[in-house]
Amino acid sequence: MEKLRKRIYEIIDVVPHAEGTNQKFDFFDVFLITLIILNVVAVFLETVQSLYVRYSSVFHAFDVFSVAVFTIEYLLRIWTCTLNPNYQRPVLGRIKFILTPLALIDLFAFLPFYLPLLLPFDLRFLRTFRLVRILRVLKIGRYSESLRLFGRVLNSRKAELLTSVFVIFILLIVSSSFLYQCEHKAQPEKFMNIIEALWWGVVTLTTVGYGDIYPITPLGKIAAGIISILGIGLFALPAGILSAGFIEEMRKKKATPKTCPHCGANLND
Repeated sequence: MEKLRKRIYEIIDVVPHAEGTNQKFDFFDVFLITLIILNVVAVFLETVQSLYVRYSSVFHAFDVFSVAVFTIEYLLRIWTCTLNPNYQRPVLGRIKFILTPLALIDLFAFLPFYLPLLLPFDLRFLRTFRLVRILRVLKIGRYSESLRLFGRVLNSRKAELLTSVFVIFILLIVSSSFLYQCEHKAQPEKFMNIIEALWWGVVTLTTVGYGDIYPITPLGKIAAGIISILGIGLFALPAGILSAGFIEEMRKKKATPKTCPHCGANLND
């Protein structure tokens, strides 16, 4: 039994395959990625009433099959997770694993299917849980090295990103409050209060500019012009931070020594 558990862990290992190793179990990753993408496509197609009425039985059968696969995969991950040094303890280790973000995504990918079966009431609003199936696309992150790289960048640059978001939030509050003071008397129906002015602040700082709310007073126009220019610069900050993070991660990846699995030679040379 222990040999079987280890074998299953090697197939569904949450850790990416080591670079340069024999990836004989890639078919498992490809199968799950394909299944996840097909699930998202099915969610979209079900909203087309004519298709859903005609192929409702096919949609339901595919949903049942997908839920069965995701449920089995989830249970196998819980069963084998103790082989990971981070979750070695039989009970506490599994609880810790269940509460990890990827495990929660795995759970939410199929849990909405069971809710109507578990609850004895005919609650129509439970049908909305069907839309939660689109969360299955998040499972792709478990099998995509590019998405894992993006996650590492976000984690390494989270302090800078939070700071830039905080600065943008402060500018949004200040700009909306100032425009309210400038435009309230001239346009009381559009700048009724600071909360209403926040809409103008959002569309201006993001350079969207719907044009439904805009300043008409000279002071308001001057302030709006300055705020628009500041908005362009501030919203470029996160892009620069993420770019620097990606460059740093790529340098780390290139600096990591790669060895041949057969002879142990350094592949970087």
